[in-house]
Amino acid sequence: MTTVDQLTSQEAIALEDKHGAHNYHPLPVVLKRGEGVYVWDVEDKKYYDFLSAYSAVNQGHCHPAIVGAMTKQAEVLTLTSRAFHNDVLGRYEKYATEYFGFDKLLPMNTGAEAVETAIKIARKWAYEEKGVPEQDAQIIVCENNFHGRTTTIISFSNDEDARKNFGPYTPGFIKIPYDDTEALEKALKENDNIAGFLVEPIQGEAGVYTPSDDFIKKSQAICKAHNVLFIADEIQTGIARTGALLAVCGNCTCEGHCEQQETYTRPDILILGKALSGGAYPVSAVLADDPVMNVIKPGQHGSTFGGNPVAGAVAMAALDVVKDEKLAQNARVLGELFRKKLNEYIEGSSIVNLVRGRGLLNAIVINDSEDSSTAWDICMALKENGLLAKPTHGNIIRFAPPLVMNEAQLLDCVAIIIKTLKAFEK
Repeated sequence: MTTVDQLTSQEAIALEDKHGAHNYHPLPVVLKRGEGVYVWDVEDKKYYDFLSAYSAVNQGHCHPAIVGAMTKQAEVLTLTSRAFHNDVLGRYEKYATEYFGFDKLLPMNTGAEAVETAIKIARKWAYEEKGVPEQDAQIIVCENNFHGRTTTIISFSNDEDARKNFGPYTPGFIKIPYDDTEALEKALKENDNIAGFLVEPIQGEAGVYTPSDDFIKKSQAICKAHNVLFIADEIQTGIARTGALLAVCGNCTCEGHCEQQETYTRPDILILGKALSGGAYPVSAVLADDPVMNVIKPGQHGSTFGGNPVAGAVAMAALDVVKDEKLAQNARVLGELFRKKLNEYIEGSSIVNLVRGRGLLNAIVINDSEDSSTAWDICMALKENGLLAKPTHGNIIRFAPPLVMNEAQLLDCVAIIIKTLKAFEK
């Protein structure tokens, strides 16, 4: 069999099952093509993509500007490692730091790598700038967090599927309840060795758990009062997904960093990934100002592929698309419409308890137990009706379409979702 042979869905799934590790449980759909808000399977059935590769494809599938930038750069120079300079990295770093309003950027490839990088920076800052005794630095995290799947990151997860039988675990983390500033304040008062507070502005994997409106702003102020770094993991919530450039921007829909906005909560460390490349290439980054980032010296951290020319070209094109096509503004308007229509349906529904979210990062909570198959069965029915979504935490279905979606497409999707849910009403 060659790469040009056409496989059926059943054949493709069988190949994965036989030759691949069973570390995922995907819906039984085999995709071969994507464009904008749509994907097609190998039998040429067309679907709305309502997951966007976990918000990596905010700019839509195969955006021509992003693919064009990637192709153009790949034909000239793909990788030098950081043993040498390349003529794209500096331009990308300047572009991104000005775009988000920070002094420095440290380039990496994946979200988990970026989180690991932020942890290392925060610890080093604590030892060298704050005066925490070496080996004693602690980082506060939230219960039900999801920051990746490396050994260090799963050490502070309370998801047993992610943790069990992967120990021994990395120490140095304190867990508090999410959306609880009193618990944060208490933890900081009880411990002088805190380096940072690592938090998702909205907990995506936990079911798009959206905190109180003042949680992020209050948390940042508490961290500042205790000389602790406020570390925002915007890998899933950033790059216009929630109706603002960053979820920490609150209701600000400006096209870039805007510190003057009262709603903007500026993190000390910002972690980006996923849609930083529009889903075309693995690109992640950690941004911080000089007093924090300058603790990293040559030889102390790096990545062979981090900062490669293709990544830089792709990221700049992806961020251009967000700004030029006003994707944050579109996500905000369509998100409000989506929740309005779903709430109208939920008023008379027995199968859905609520819809929650911000911008085009939303979820519905199914009226069944977490260990039931109802949410999965609904997603299977949605697939048959031409829309792809995936359950999380058993009874929650996450909805996150590409941000290039228009109003007519959104209303079509709402109709599909409501039609599907009605078939499950008790």
